[in-house]
Amino acid sequence: MKIVAALTDPAHAGMAEEQGADMIELRLDLFEGDLAGHAKRCREQVTLPVIATLRSGAEGGQYFGNADEWMKRLAPLMPYVDYIDVEQRFADNAAAIRAVGKQVIASSHVGMMPSLTELFHLERSLREFGDIPKIIVTPSSEDDLIDLISFTTAAKKPICTGVMGSQYRHARAILPLFGSELVYCSVGAAPTAEGQYSVEEFVQLRKLLGM
Repeated sequence: MKIVAALTDPAHAGMAEEQGADMIELRLDLFEGDLAGHAKRCREQVTLPVIATLRSGAEGGQYFGNADEWMKRLAPLMPYVDYIDVEQRFADNAAAIRAVGKQVIASSHVGMMPSLTELFHLERSLREFGDIPKIIVTPSSEDDLIDLISFTTAAKKPICTGVMGSQYRHARAILPLFGSELVYCSVGAAPTAEGQYSVEEFVQLRKLLGM
């Protein structure tokens, strides 16, 4: 299990590494200015693997362009990152990303709780173009959480699972115990998603839970 520091401010990269993060995510859709310049400065600050994410509005982000423009924005910063987060709507770009030696986190953020059958189908679809499927859902009951834990345990690895919102925030701490590869945490005052633990909090949780 790896703690990913999800940054709204690239200046926090060094702080994230000092606090105990294992990876850095640059939420590029929340940045202003020169994206490649931000990625380059981040690469100079840290020794950790870096994920570039340009999250679409449909999945909770602030990017509202098409797939071609998405790739044009990401191409200049490829030399400075190790992973690219690719939603299904942008999957046609995955082969070109992998061709230049970058790993793909194939992501899907769902505003409901799929059935177990739907989760396994989604996992297979994401794995067709990505190295690590990332499935984030919105549970509405404890039974939904049990299904998500069951899926996480049974799914082919690596897999990343998580929840949206703060109601079932504790699932963020539980899912790594059952095989989720990545847990996304905040650094600084502005989390990238509601309900995130901070990097410092999750470092303590990891110790307490023996992860």
